[in-house]
Amino acid sequence: MRKLGHRGPLRCLPSCVAAVLVATAPVPAYAQDLIAYFWGGGREHGGGRHTLSFSHDFEAGEIIVSFADRRLYHVIRKGRATSYPIAVPREQSRWEGRTVVSMKRENPAWTPTANMKRENPRLPSWVPGGHPMNPLGIRALYLGATTYRIHGTDAPWTIGQAVSKGCVRMYNEDVLDLYPKIPVGTRVTVTWQRFQAHKAASNADEEASASTILTRSTKHVRDARAE
Repeated sequence: MRKLGHRGPLRCLPSCVAAVLVATAPVPAYAQDLIAYFWGGGREHGGGRHTLSFSHDFEAGEIIVSFADRRLYHVIRKGRATSYPIAVPREQSRWEGRTVVSMKRENPAWTPTANMKRENPRLPSWVPGGHPMNPLGIRALYLGATTYRIHGTDAPWTIGQAVSKGCVRMYNEDVLDLYPKIPVGTRVTVTWQRFQAHKAASNADEEASASTILTRSTKHVRDARAE
């Protein structure tokens, strides 16, 4: 993370210019392909927002986070869901479980945990809400009594990657789309199970993609526990 209060000119080698432009500019849908090119990802890992057919095992309104797919699924009605690309936890920060949205915040402030400070003593002690370098981005959904959140990001190039310390990162424009649809108390399933999407379509092609199939494995999901 960049240190707050940095002053002076920013120099970058020519090979870095495209990555810097992607990192600092707004990230509309067409720019997501550039992010995938420079930082990995694609239609499945990274990529864009889609509406697709989904398992009938879940009720309308539920959130299913698949760390294996690197996607967040919001069930909009029985058998139908919106799929969002996410950044997932790094290997040492893996977890899974069932929980609920316990709190919502617009422009949340960020305070690093003690473990984060030990890993990187240069981190600021606090970042105000709305700051362009706030790791939580512009919206946050808090998960149960855990330290985990579904939130935006100040680093959109990380979407599609395994980089977080347990939280679910989304593009700011995607968390803005999701946030007003999610009331406190919404059920959330977080899992490393694989949801195999054979075909995905954009919202504009929703009615033409009725053959989209999404299957779900049956591996047991543990209850979420606070760190």
